[in-house]
Amino acid sequence: MKMAMAGLYKRVLPSPPAVDFASSDGKQLFIEAIQNGTMEGFYRLISYFQTQSEPAYCGLASLSMVLNALAIDPGRKWKGPWRWFDESMLDCCEPLEKVKEKGISFGKLVCLAHCAGAKVQAFRTNQSSLDDFRKFVVRCSTSDDCHIISSYHRATFKQNPYQLKYLQPGLFLLISRPHRDPGLLYTLSCKHESWVKVAKYLMDDVPNLVKTDDVKDVHKVLSVVFSSLPSHFGEFIKWIAEVRRREDGSQNLSLEENGRLSLKEEVLKQVQETGLFKHVVAFLSSLTLCCRNAPTLSNENNLPDIAATVCCHGAELLSGTFGSSERYCCQETCIRRLRANGDKPITLVSGTVVNGSSEQGVDVLVPSCPTKLNCCGSGPSNCNGIYPAGNDVLTALLLALPPETWRGIKDEKLLNEMYSLVSTENLPILLQEEVLHLRRQLHLLKKCQENKVDEDLGEPLC
Repeated sequence: MKMAMAGLYKRVLPSPPAVDFASSDGKQLFIEAIQNGTMEGFYRLISYFQTQSEPAYCGLASLSMVLNALAIDPGRKWKGPWRWFDESMLDCCEPLEKVKEKGISFGKLVCLAHCAGAKVQAFRTNQSSLDDFRKFVVRCSTSDDCHIISSYHRATFKQNPYQLKYLQPGLFLLISRPHRDPGLLYTLSCKHESWVKVAKYLMDDVPNLVKTDDVKDVHKVLSVVFSSLPSHFGEFIKWIAEVRRREDGSQNLSLEENGRLSLKEEVLKQVQETGLFKHVVAFLSSLTLCCRNAPTLSNENNLPDIAATVCCHGAELLSGTFGSSERYCCQETCIRRLRANGDKPITLVSGTVVNGSSEQGVDVLVPSCPTKLNCCGSGPSNCNGIYPAGNDVLTALLLALPPETWRGIKDEKLLNEMYSLVSTENLPILLQEEVLHLRRQLHLLKKCQENKVDEDLGEPLC
């Protein structure tokens, strides 16, 4: 027989040293802060206040509040038509089930903030002074364009410490909004367990593979890199789609949808105008047996399968279950080109998606391929040109690898050629920011894989 256990309605926190927000002293501090102009950061934060849904979600709840307060667009819907950050969406660096059990390390919170598109500066208290910390507090209190997330020692306030493994005291983040949302077209993901192997391959194995004596030209460089790609490589790098419920949409795009889709198409166009992209296309088209031997980013090999996968992923995003064990089945799909708002044609993938006894219509807007390629080796999705695919994604990922990846190439002329092909300095600004965002993600995920992310909080990520 199970015994009922008494719960806690709420616990009175020791005061002093803390000051109760609703007390007379608390209200007086509030008034003084308004008069002194140090409440500017408060208003947006309180507008997006979120109570953590799990005891160990303190880091996730804090981050989702800050991201929403900074008006950073998650690029995917939370529920219904609303694009909004929620704890359940912050799972790109650590599975939610693990966070629920143990909490999240501060380093992985840094990773989450970067992946979500924020500009992040991370500090240890032993790497900065008390005066530095106070300056940051004043900066964020007198403006609404930055916020601090801090992990502090609860015992100082005579409070019981959380019995969790992570979020050790003595760390703080300065989080602000970048001048443009990064990750317009691509993002890295560690939802699939294979991400550890992929990250290790890209950061550790590739630099060793290019050291071999027979690497004499760019074609051979691509050959040694692509021939050993780990399985499920396509689960590691994803393209970012515009998803909406069919009943939410129409033949016309909103100004936001039209603007984001135009930016995606421009980034895709810039990828395909790089010299590296031309080498990737030439390499893939030269493979014997054509598409069969080309590196692919998925197991789909025909247009209906691709469309069905797109719609199922879209349904998962809309329902907030992306990456969970819940599975969707797409009964029917349709791919068509239409002219929206009298503008240039767009590609619309529509599907009827079933989950148990429920079904819903999903529309996915995808950037059209600006470059018409006739080679089979370009990959199945580029043959139909409906969204970023094999050669586009592989090019972007090669650009995102750290420059030192190629340092081991023995032929000096080839080394200089590779440096020129992967240099970000001369890239158009949209593509440059996209590539640097991927590079930061790759750096952080590699540190996560090595369990060293907390050792390098202050390390530059450029």
